[in-house]
Formats: sequence, C-alpha cells, structure tokens
Amino acid sequence: MAAAAECDVVMAATEPELLDDEEAKREAETFKEQGNAYYAKKDYNEAYNYYTKAIDMCPKNASYYGNRAATLMMLGRFREALGDAQQSVRLDDSFVRGHLREGKCHLSLGNAMAACRSFQRALELDHKNAQAQQEVRVRALLFSSSPQVVFCMDRALEFAPACHRFKILKAECLAMLGRYPEAQSVASDILRMDSTNADALYVRGLCLYYEDCIEKAVQFFVQALRMAPDHEKACIACRNAKALKAKKEDGNKAFKEGNYKLAYELYTEALGIDPNNIKTNAKLYCNRGTVNSKLRKLDDAIEDCTNAVKLDDTYIKAYLRRAQCYMDTEQYEEAVRDYEKVYQTEKTKEHKQLLKNAQLELKKSKRKDYYKILGVDKNASEDEIKKAYRKRALMHHPDRHSGASAEVQKEEEKKFKEVGEAFTILSDPKKKTRYDSGQDLDEEGMNMGDFDANNIFKAFFGGPGGFSFEASGPGNFFFQFG
Repeated sequence: MAAAAECDVVMAATEPELLDDEEAKREAETFKEQGNAYYAKKDYNEAYNYYTKAIDMCPKNASYYGNRAATLMMLGRFREALGDAQQSVRLDDSFVRGHLREGKCHLSLGNAMAACRSFQRALELDHKNAQAQQEVRVRALLFSSSPQVVFCMDRALEFAPACHRFKILKAECLAMLGRYPEAQSVASDILRMDSTNADALYVRGLCLYYEDCIEKAVQFFVQALRMAPDHEKACIACRNAKALKAKKEDGNKAFKEGNYKLAYELYTEALGIDPNNIKTNAKLYCNRGTVNSKLRKLDDAIEDCTNAVKLDDTYIKAYLRRAQCYMDTEQYEEAVRDYEKVYQTEKTKEHKQLLKNAQLELKKSKRKDYYKILGVDKNASEDEIKKAYRKRALMHHPDRHSGASAEVQKEEEKKFKEVGEAFTILSDPKKKTRYDSGQDLDEEGMNMGDFDANNIFKAFFGGPGGFSFEASGPGNFFFQFG
C-alpha cells in the first residue's frame, strides 16, 4: 500500500514571481522535503503536518495536495484524501498521480464508477503507466462482477425478500452499471416499505443526479441526510449537486447577458466539480462550446462539442453545434457527417435541410473557386469583378512571361485561362446565379474546356490594333495597344 501511495518528490516548475512569493515557495519546498522525510520513515502524522504547512504557504501547488492525499490514504482517512486528490487535479489536470490517487480513494469508498473514470483519465495522460493499466484491469473486473452481484442478490432475495440490505446492494450495482431506471425502481420499492431509509433515498438521488435531474436529486440527498446526518456518500453527492447547479445557472445567466468570458470561466469551473457526472458535463461542454463559438474560437468550440459527444453520443445539440462550427471553418465533410448522424436520429424537416445545405457546400468546395481565382469577395459587385479580371489577366497573360522558363510559362498560361474562365462565369448574372447555388454549369451546355481565354481577353480590352507587352526595364512590362 505504501508503494501505491508514493509521494511526489519533484515539484512542478513554476514561473518566476515577486520576491515575497519566491521566499514563500522556498519555505514551502522546505516543508515538503521535511514531509517527504517523515513519510519515508512511515511517520504519517508528522508528514501530514508538514505537507499542510507547505499548502498553507503555496495553496496553488498540485503536488503538495497530492502528497498530503497519499499521507491521508496511509492513515486510512480516505474521505479527506479524496478531497486533496480532487483539488490536485483541479489545479493541474495533467497530474497523473493525482488522478490515480483520486481513483484509489473512490475505490476505497466503494464508488467503482468514479474510480474507473479517474484511472481512465490517468491512462489518457500516460498510456504506458503500469499502475494505471493495473487499476483499469481492476476496474474491468469490478464492472464485470457487478452483473454477477445483481444476479446473486436476486437469488438471495428469493430467500429473503424483505432484506433491505440485499436490495440496496443490488440497487447500487445497477446504478454502477448505468441502469438508473432499474436502480430507482428497487430504491422506490424500499421507500414504499420504509420511507426513512437513508440508503434508498441516497440511491434515488444518485440516479437522478447522474441523469441530470439535479434539483430533484438534491431533495433526495437532503432527505437522506435528515434521516442519517453522518451519511458520507449523501453528504458529498449533495455538495457536488448544489455546486454544479449553482455554477451552471451562473454560467447560463452570464451567457444570456452577453458576458461570454465570464460564462466560459463559470462553465469551466463547473466541469471541475464532478468529472463523473457524464450527462451534466456533456451539457456543460456543449454550453462552453457555444460560448467559444460566440468568441469565434471555433477550434476550441469543436473540441468542446467533441468532448460532449464522447460523454453522451446521443446528445443531438452537441452534434448540431459542432456541425455549424465545421461549416463556419469550411470543414464540409465533417459537417455532413455530423448532420447525417443527427438526421438518422431525428428525421425532421429542419435537420434534412441542414444536411442538404452541408452537402451542397461540400459539392461547391470540390470545384474551382472562381472568386478566389479573381481575388474577390463572394459579394463583389460587377465593377469589382471587372477590375479584378483586368488586374489578373494582365498579370498572367502569356506575352508577359515570354522570356520565362517553359515551366513558368506553362503555369502562367494555366492561370490566365482560369482567370478568363472565372470572369466568363461571374460576369454573366445567370451563370453566376447557377454557380452560387451549386448547380452544374455543364447543364447549360457550357464546356469550360472549349472556350478561348485569348478571345475573352481581346473582347474585354478591345482595340483594333491588337495589344502587346513592352519591356520598360528588367522584369518590368507595360500593356500597349497597337
């Protein structure tokens, strides 16, 4: 067990601060080293005291909380250790040992579902971590055993149908497996017989909490604590539920008021309260993604929505938000994929139209971008299109590059032809409308491979004597009518 709760000897690097802060850090580091020494001697009470002094000096250092959590685990004070472990990963989400200790505390307190998520996070950060791999195997064993426990409890209840202890154990296993309606049903059966059963009230509240019915969950946790004020699981769950509800509501209020920076901070804080509440956190990620989209941080918005659907792959709103961000960043294939997922789930007219729009933009993205070729905006006026053609046609005209290498001449000739092609389409209102709407231009009988860019050039510039490029110096040319 000592090895499992090994302390961190190396302090995370921090940026230089003011002299007073540096002195505080040096003193805190001294306390930590003294704590390490007592820990190595297995004098955990003294180690705890010195780690506490280090935290008092530098309360933002994740490793100090991690060390104190390890010490509390050795003292068997797992509830306090869990608080320190959770604080360590709030301060530094990349702190692998913090996640491992949080998982061990959850496991010791009987919360296998929470433990497995902590161990999985540690593996995500360090996939080669042997301890994390071992803990995940233990988690798998626990989860594979849960159905067996349910089966055994069912058999036991055949002989002792009035045993509330067996029923509660079955209900908790069902909740661990995410089978909330069944768990609630068992708890409700107990409450019909004994309305003061704190364990049953806690299970009811836990199921509601993980189904994102937080307000109702709090009511059951409060009832459980009235019946049993020392019910630790209900106490922690109630505290987390109230904190989540408050932060989420504050974030929603800030968003509605247009204070997106504050809303982002509040949603982020809410996400750190209980990483095990999948449904609520999925909504928080989606809400934060919406904030990021308002702030035009579209890549961050996509990442938040991706995290939301990882937690809840049925969350339509997150797919829709991510799809819109993909559209805004011109990632049309990804947008089509998300809209297809949405339409397969909910076949509404609105979703069908969104899918059609994405498919159209994807189709348009795979053809030549005539606006880009001319260097104009999609809302460019007729005059702007003409000016752009004049500039680009003169820039890429073959005569201008007659002295260049064969490779350059070929490339410029290609660009000259594309410029003429773009002008042919965008200068004709009917063709431009068809092009903008994504329709195939070939349907009008146009074969863009047959037209002559030189004829377009001559028609545009006119002049009975023709035209030529004259050198006015090294690398400089001017256009001249004959």
